[in-house]
Amino acid sequence: MSDTAPRPRRSVLYMPGANERALEKAKSLPTDALILDLEDSVAPDAKEEARKRVAAAAASGEYGYREVTVRVNAPGTPWHADDLRAAAEAGPDAVVVPKVDHPDTVRAVEAALEAAGAPDRTAVWAMIETPVAVFGARAIAAASERLTVLVMGTNDLAKELRAEHVPGREPLLTGLSLALLAARATGKVILDGVYNDVQDLSGFEAETLQGRRLGFDGKTLIHPKQIEACNRIFSPADADVERSRRIIRAFEEATSQGRGVATVDGRMIENLHVEEARRVLALAGAIAGR
Repeated sequence: MSDTAPRPRRSVLYMPGANERALEKAKSLPTDALILDLEDSVAPDAKEEARKRVAAAAASGEYGYREVTVRVNAPGTPWHADDLRAAAEAGPDAVVVPKVDHPDTVRAVEAALEAAGAPDRTAVWAMIETPVAVFGARAIAAASERLTVLVMGTNDLAKELRAEHVPGREPLLTGLSLALLAARATGKVILDGVYNDVQDLSGFEAETLQGRRLGFDGKTLIHPKQIEACNRIFSPADADVERSRRIIRAFEEATSQGRGVATVDGRMIENLHVEEARRVLALAGAIAGR
């Protein structure tokens, strides 16, 4: 079930599962994906009601093109098993699992979902939030074909590292890079963590651009006002789309003449550049199709 389709996940917005108005508003937001949250945003005494509300929302089919996922409570909590059963019955696009430190956790979640009748299309997204998870990220990502996405939990990771939240995220770069390597080594999608200051849009844009340059496929968000910049930054620019077309044309012309390389804008083009150009065009096409 490795996720090879060019499904845009530029912007992935957390929505509090206990907030009925927020769940309704999400139906009109231009985000690529939603994480309907049963964990951090829901108080203990509201967990059961939020679970019912989120399951109904996930099963409703009312969110259009948006990928709908459910974040369950972490393994070992009193709510985890019931969350998994409810999510399996609702059949969202994915179940987001926090605090995944070991591949056995992925396999246990997969078994619980299958036992509860989850459809094959319901994927698992694993959150990487601790040093243990970072060091085990490749094994976690490879634990199941049902696991398609890694999600960075940068707030928890910073807490575990006793690191400061600073512009440029220097304290987190090693962990981010190791998780990225794990995702690419196993062919999985990977999403950057959240930016906490919803009023600081310039800081948000700078961090989002950094995430794109590092290689992330998109970013998790905590407020709708962050969606526009995130979509823009993670979308191929018009110039990139046009250059990708020229790369493919030049390479196809070269190969038709028996040459293995071509030149575009004075730079040598090989097959690896063509593969990236095709990825860019596929992503741009998927975005345009919405």
